[in-house]
Amino acid sequence: MGVDKSVAFIGLGVMGYPMAGHLSQMGHSVTVFNRTSTTAEKWVAEHGGKMASTPAEAVKGADFVFCCVGNDDDLRSVTLGERGAFAGMSAGTVFVDHTTASAGVVRQLAEIGAKTGIGVLDAPVSGGQAGAENGALTVMVGGEEAVFQKAQPLIDCFSKSVRLMGPAGAGQLTKMVNQICIAGLVQSLSEGIQFAEKAGLDAAAVIDVISKGAAQSWQMENRFETMIAGEFEHGFAVDWMRKDLAICLEEARRNGSQLPIAALVDQFYADVQEMGGGRWDTSSLIARLKRT
Repeated sequence: MGVDKSVAFIGLGVMGYPMAGHLSQMGHSVTVFNRTSTTAEKWVAEHGGKMASTPAEAVKGADFVFCCVGNDDDLRSVTLGERGAFAGMSAGTVFVDHTTASAGVVRQLAEIGAKTGIGVLDAPVSGGQAGAENGALTVMVGGEEAVFQKAQPLIDCFSKSVRLMGPAGAGQLTKMVNQICIAGLVQSLSEGIQFAEKAGLDAAAVIDVISKGAAQSWQMENRFETMIAGEFEHGFAVDWMRKDLAICLEEARRNGSQLPIAALVDQFYADVQEMGGGRWDTSSLIARLKRT
């Protein structure tokens, strides 16, 4: 694959903005679309490339189209209809969606793409804003092997780990497992820190010791200090986590799996929202335990 592909990027939020930037920095010609046009203007001023007024316009002539928006409805709004991306893509184009969405919506898009010769990959990411900015995301992908092989060199521009997990929807299902595991880990870490403090221990010293053993986790290594300090402006927002957990719980009802801890933690996040913490990061579960 040559170094200079024609790329469209739809959705310049906290994740999409730096991801599109990495593609540009690697020499690809990038056209961006964002519903808030001032963000697209800022991106072009910083990275070059072009901006478009609709998704359909952005994808004209693109070899690859990347997308990173908020939820199922957002994804449908930028892909379907006469102004949507699918209306502007031609056969042979590869559509890579990094939105955390339901498996159902990406399967729908894959079916539409198959009828028009568009390759569709669902490719949700893990690693947060820092991972996007540092080009160190983990990407879990669903779709056809041949399409994945075409897209992987470009996905590598902003990731440290990329893996095809199975057919359409498998990437989203893998991301659901990721969120289910995170929910339980953050709640347990919150309880552990609060327990240490109530027991009269130096919580930071406790975490430093136990993080060298079997209790270690990414959440422990990267969030314990800010959790102890009551600072919750360092990552994925509670509002978005509840959106993701709703997708997980709906899929669990569909496939018959049991998620009692995820369901409970989802309600704890609802409590955090009621405390005014919808935009706090997910480690704010500890604030719920510390409220008076």
